Amino acid sequence: MPEKAGELSSKSESPIRVLLADDHAVVRSGIRQFMERAPDIQVAAEAEDGEMAIALLGQHAFDVAVLDIQMPKVSGIEVARWIRAHHPNVGVLILTAYDDDPYIVAVLQAGANGYVLKTAQPDEIVQAVRDVYAGKSVLDRNIAQKVMEHIAGKAQHIPVEPLSERELEVLALAAKGYTNKAIGLQLSISDRTVQGHLAHIFERLQAGSRTEAVMRAVSLGWLPSNLGQLDDR
Repeated sequence: MPEKAGELSSKSESPIRVLLADDHAVVRSGIRQFMERAPDIQVAAEAEDGEMAIALLGQHAFDVAVLDIQMPKVSGIEVARWIRAHHPNVGVLILTAYDDDPYIVAVLQAGANGYVLKTAQPDEIVQAVRDVYAGKSVLDRNIAQKVMEHIAGKAQHIPVEPLSERELEVLALAAKGYTNKAIGLQLSISDRTVQGHLAHIFERLQAGSRTEAVMRAVSLGWLPSNLGQLDDR
């Protein structure tokens, strides 16, 4: 029997453990049903508001947090920001009905890995969870277009100092979904050095997340547009 909000379950295997946070019980139930048809995904807990989501994240281990934007007490954007500060290895997928520009910008700045609309097909949402778990960034096709337009407009008004060759190497690997550790192994540098490069990249590109940094670099012509991390749906 499915758990109620806040309850945890366990399986003998090791599926992708998902925290599902949405303030509508019927919506949570529907999302949970099609997610758990996938053999590699387990909705390990549900939260009916952002405050409960943060509490659960502080108590249990999850691989991916699937968050609505508009939730009581604490918004999905604030939860995403909290996850990035306290549990950087947890993937964040925003699943919402909102596609307004201010929300999109705020979500990317909060460091979310994915932004998918609830109008997406169930199999697209399931795949988005898998991709976020794999370290990729996923944007709904309509969201990706809005992001590119926002970044292109921003680029017209803000001069950007070019990245170094090493910084471009780091960003290109990040775009392919490599973790900091994997990037370090690939380039024979430490995790801390990778983190430092990414911080410098974010500062130069005035980006709040890997997704925003990669898309800005693509819009500037510094990276090819066919990098594997940026799947649009």
